Amino acid sequence: MGQEPTSVRVERSRDTAALGQRVSTSLDTNGVRGKLTPEAPLAPLVWFKSGGVAEWLFEPKDLADLQAFLRGLDPAVPVMALGLGSNMIVRDGGVPGVVVRLGKAFAQVRRLDDVTLECGGGASGILVSSTARDAGIAGVEFLRSIPGTVGGFVRMNGGAYGGEVKDILVDCDVVLRSGELATLANHNLHYTYRHSELPEGAIVVAARFQGRPGEPAAIQAEMDRISASREASQPLRSKTGGSTFKNPPGEKAWELVDRAGCRGLSLGGAQVSEKHTNFLINTGTATSAEIEALGEEVRRRVKDNSGVELEWEIQRVGTK
Repeated sequence: MGQEPTSVRVERSRDTAALGQRVSTSLDTNGVRGKLTPEAPLAPLVWFKSGGVAEWLFEPKDLADLQAFLRGLDPAVPVMALGLGSNMIVRDGGVPGVVVRLGKAFAQVRRLDDVTLECGGGASGILVSSTARDAGIAGVEFLRSIPGTVGGFVRMNGGAYGGEVKDILVDCDVVLRSGELATLANHNLHYTYRHSELPEGAIVVAARFQGRPGEPAAIQAEMDRISASREASQPLRSKTGGSTFKNPPGEKAWELVDRAGCRGLSLGGAQVSEKHTNFLINTGTATSAEIEALGEEVRRRVKDNSGVELEWEIQRVGTK
């Protein structure tokens, strides 16, 4: 691939410098205590292991630190939250603005009552489901199968194996782009399939999930069943991004992809999984551009074959 034109590189350099000045001013003013990294590589932080850099990567020390940072940051600077990076293509041109990654301070899970858990926005699905099991709370086992964090689950109405976040969410705490802390009830998010109306730039820092009473042994058995099913059907040991396309009404995306003859289809270092055709994989050398282009080629072939227009489930962020 050739280099960008000089004029584009110069313009991007100016934009980055201006952003850097605005972020630096915020730091001087607010005494932010978290870790702020310029030009931070994002490929190591996402499952596809591809893509460009974040102009700035911010890892807040705690809730107050995150609020102070966002309050002082120029409103024109875009902000994006990053969880485990499992359902995301970071484009090769990188992500402008600030990428916020929640660390250990946001990864706690505790029982509130007999059927309710309070979960930090950075807590993994495995931690949430395991804590629920230990507390005798059933109904959240499906989170065991979703490779992400609570923040991503809430934003995308994460679901699998018959369960969705809309079925268990009571409410969530979010830090708005302004730095204000707000609590949003389930109905405020207007959930649909793999979609919510979470405010633009909002970062989920906590959520309350409500299940039902259950026996820990039975809960573990269901978690084991889900785990075994995933192991048998999905390319878990590959560089992948999870389910690529949403299931159309009355259809399964993988079946449409298979019928269109896309099983094993490759483009550069990107490939449609032989094991599960709704998964794209990086065989080791793929760029994000190749992964995304392969996905678009699959969409084209499915449309030609069945008339169905697949919608991306994987989030694609950044500049090409």
